[in-house]
Amino acid sequence: MELLQPADKDLEIWEGSVESPTFILTFSGLDRPGIIHAVTTFLLEKGCNIRQHQQFDDTENGTLHGRTSFTGPVGLATETLADDFLDTASWFGLTYNFYDQKAPQLLVMVSKAGHCLNDLIFKDRNGQLGGEVALVVSNHEDLRPMAESAGLPFVHIPVQPDTKEAAEARLLELVEQYNVDLVVLARYMQVLSDDLCRKLEGRAINIHHSFLPGFKGARPYHQAHSRGVKLIGATAHYVTADLDEGPIIEQEVIRVDHTYSPKNLASVGQDAEVLALSRAVKWHCEHRVLRDGASTVVFR
Repeated sequence: MELLQPADKDLEIWEGSVESPTFILTFSGLDRPGIIHAVTTFLLEKGCNIRQHQQFDDTENGTLHGRTSFTGPVGLATETLADDFLDTASWFGLTYNFYDQKAPQLLVMVSKAGHCLNDLIFKDRNGQLGGEVALVVSNHEDLRPMAESAGLPFVHIPVQPDTKEAAEARLLELVEQYNVDLVVLARYMQVLSDDLCRKLEGRAINIHHSFLPGFKGARPYHQAHSRGVKLIGATAHYVTADLDEGPIIEQEVIRVDHTYSPKNLASVGQDAEVLALSRAVKWHCEHRVLRDGASTVVFR
């Protein structure tokens, strides 16, 4: 049986793709015949080679969500891809984004608890985060040594009722100055204003313990202990004006029992927070999270 040989032009593309830049396309829209064919045809015509494709067909809502990782010829830019894909996307009614392999820049906000910051720094230094921590911002000085020992800029922005507006304005200045792609609230114990939440929509992730709204207020782990909880958890979600009710990216749950003291429960809760937050940050940085109204689609 004779094997078909690729054309010389195709062979050049395949051989060059080893060193070619990597891109990611994400898209969402109503599910219609021909979408995937159109996407793959477009990439082929651009001389691209698909490395991974994931899709979710939401049969309940009749929608399609996709993430495609591919390599392309040297010199190909996301702006060119986005402009040239517009006709195809308009025909199928798709919302879409193209991303290159540049690591997103992160601004991490903290207060006094350092477990999440410590984990993010560790994963960043080991290339496991998907993004790069650019700086740390806090309303307290407690975690300055941790940040500066890792070689990170630490900016203290105290927050009082009469200085909150100025503090948030300063934060936005830092976001622009450091070209920040994602703001990570790593146990930052201040409520952001509705205006700031809107300005950071889709670009800010928060972590909280999953007792909410069951155990509100002070000493939640003491409340949980008195009720004999059996599961400790944490939720990582996008920040919205609705406090702790943004689209959920990841949740972690750890089983406990009656032998756990409030202190032990709090320690387990920190473990859950670390796991949920770092996963959510990584998946966001790798463009694996697609917003879907009040929910998300996460391609792991």
